[in-house]
Amino acid sequence: ERSGDLPQELKENARQVLDLEKAIIERYQLIRKQKISAVRMRCHGDYHLGQVLYTGKDFVIIDFEGEPARPLSERCLKRSPVQDVAGMIRSFHYAAHSALLRQVPLMPRLEDELPLLQQWAQYWYVWVSATFLTAYLNGIRQANLLPEDSEQLRILLDAYLLEKAVYEIGYELNNRPSWLKVPLQGILQLIEAGS
Repeated sequence: ERSGDLPQELKENARQVLDLEKAIIERYQLIRKQKISAVRMRCHGDYHLGQVLYTGKDFVIIDFEGEPARPLSERCLKRSPVQDVAGMIRSFHYAAHSALLRQVPLMPRLEDELPLLQQWAQYWYVWVSATFLTAYLNGIRQANLLPEDSEQLRILLDAYLLEKAVYEIGYELNNRPSWLKVPLQGILQLIEAGS
């Protein structure tokens, strides 16, 4: 509905995501097509880098009230802990790509420098996400909270990553339209990676 109001540089990404509506829905349908053996519990619900504080010796996680924009009844629902994992992975994507967005106005030769910086931002995001996910899976393995089948885990993680990125589009449209590029690119990358 609001794609016509977007700056020209975002219209192409928005059109690409809109054209992927069927593929996105099919990705969600993978959860409905099979039983996924996983435990549901009350999770953080809004887990991202801004909720993790470093004390100098340790890390402290704050704000366990869930996503403030969602109704309390929804925030109290039990979900897979993979939801919080997806939130942190999306946060890594934001960290890399929002830093890049802040550098764009400072680049004297944008067309020369931007492609290389985009590759480095993407490399950092993938590396940090893989490291986080590996450490998380190794740390939680004994708790038996996640599906043992790696394909079921992938389907669950993909669904939560997409859910978070779609939510971010609405958030950015309403609060920071100049950052809309980050979740749009995130959805494009998620769909491309799963193809």
